[in-house]
Amino acid sequence: MTLTRRTLASFLALFSLPLAWVLLLLVVPYAIMVSVGFWTRQFPLFHPDFQFGNYVQIFSDPQYTTVIVRTLKIATFVTLGAVILGYPLAYFLVFTVRSAALRNLLYMSVIVPLWVSYLLRAYTWKIILGTDGALNSLLVSAGIVDAPLDIFLYNQTAMVITLVYIFVPFMVMPLFTVLDNIPRRLIEASEDLGVGPFMTFWKVIFPLSLGGVIAGATMTFCLAFGDFVAPVLVGGPDGTMVANLLQTQFGTALNWPLGSALATVVLALVLVLLQLSMRLDRAGRIDLA
Repeated sequence: MTLTRRTLASFLALFSLPLAWVLLLLVVPYAIMVSVGFWTRQFPLFHPDFQFGNYVQIFSDPQYTTVIVRTLKIATFVTLGAVILGYPLAYFLVFTVRSAALRNLLYMSVIVPLWVSYLLRAYTWKIILGTDGALNSLLVSAGIVDAPLDIFLYNQTAMVITLVYIFVPFMVMPLFTVLDNIPRRLIEASEDLGVGPFMTFWKVIFPLSLGGVIAGATMTFCLAFGDFVAPVLVGGPDGTMVANLLQTQFGTALNWPLGSALATVVLALVLVLLQLSMRLDRAGRIDLA
């Protein structure tokens, strides 16, 4: 009995503070958000209620469904772009760069932009893609166009480019870790068996790196899905994302119940994505085993 009490006391002493932190800063705010989503708005106040009118409005009004679908599409393209750019870069750092000092320098050059203000990194692409930006200046000076073009900015393509640049480090970091931890003896064994470089990559390296791909894609998708700065800076009229709707509902519209319901839908989508990501990662490990 004494041992059990000591074990319980040790457990409470170790986990009471983290548990209180999670309850206070995660569980309670999420519970409040979900509950407010069922309230009724009677301007300028909100009345506690239990009705599904806010959710009916979200799924019946094309304004909201269109923005949610657009956000999913943009986040998907950003994730694909980050994989296309991040995987070769991580592979190059791990398997091509032989000098440890040079590898660390190049890796840090990928991570260092995370230390810079997010707003500054997004605004940089507004300067690059603008009518007086670096891209248009290059095209005009090279004689390719006679006047600056306005097709590079204020559209969804500009948003994808900006978000890929901002979030590609979150793809490189897990990929670099996973690729760097692949046992070199497996690659050497594949080469000793006469397997070419491409098939060694496809049969050995890529399957063992799927965990990093899934982790990086999950982080990139979730971050891009919740972004609201890039749509304001480079998005234009058709670049509104779900985070901008949330900002409007809690700000200008002063409709907290509808905003809470929309935030709950976003939370549910993210949880579904995380669950799918965990299942894919688990299935990949089972296949490799």
